[in-house]
Amino acid sequence: MELLHSGKVRDVYADGDDLILVASDRISIYDVALPTPIPDKGRLLTALSLWWFEQLVDLVPNHVISATDVPAEFAGRAIRCQRLDMVPVECVARGYLTGGGLREYEQTGAVSGITLPRGLGEASILPEPIFTPSSKAPMGEHDEPITYDDVVDKVGEATAERLRQITLDVYRRGAELAADRGILIADTKLELGWAPDGTLVLADELLTSDSSRFWPAESYQPGRVQFSYDKQYVRDWATGSGWNKQAPAPDVPDEVVEATRARYIEVYEKLTGNRWE
Repeated sequence: MELLHSGKVRDVYADGDDLILVASDRISIYDVALPTPIPDKGRLLTALSLWWFEQLVDLVPNHVISATDVPAEFAGRAIRCQRLDMVPVECVARGYLTGGGLREYEQTGAVSGITLPRGLGEASILPEPIFTPSSKAPMGEHDEPITYDDVVDKVGEATAERLRQITLDVYRRGAELAADRGILIADTKLELGWAPDGTLVLADELLTSDSSRFWPAESYQPGRVQFSYDKQYVRDWATGSGWNKQAPAPDVPDEVVEATRARYIEVYEKLTGNRWE
């Protein structure tokens, strides 16, 4: 095998015509990898992605070839997958207003060029889910929000419309399944690529605690910050620490590591119905 790329969280190896995608226990916020790992994170996110890929396979194809035909040292945290020509866009769907979307709305009344009703605030549910793509920034730089017209400029109108439709379809199906299990999906980010036959295929991770915001439905209350099952807890700690969001990042305290791992496990168990061993 040949190491092709070591990212903030994932390592990618070439194995013949296939790729081996390995999820580490590293955690990244504000596009910076933190020095402190979250134990079991790579295995948890891999298992959750595989569960979601299976739930949505009738909606859109995915890159998974095998979750078991991987090197023994990566067992449980790796996927053998198809090589794709990746789309140069981060495909984001939002059903609620929070994070960067809220900040943009407060400044402009719109998110990614989509004008929203007046009077929305933290955690407001949107009239309907919206497609709010972002750029794929080079390593060490931050992704930036872009408009649908920007996506058209990058990939053409037909592909842009397909990306938007897939993203919203995945979000709606995922949000419906999660709601049945007591989880609200505030937003999610997808990666897509072209297979050799020209099909658009889901890649990377899917509807995980690293790529989505998960909130417990039972305590949801618009107008305030929600309890979060994702890495927002680490973002909140980092913001309170005074860190300037530039590398190098500070060490994460043990109690933040433990609480984050517990949240990743809880949402995995709630969504899949499987007990984490």
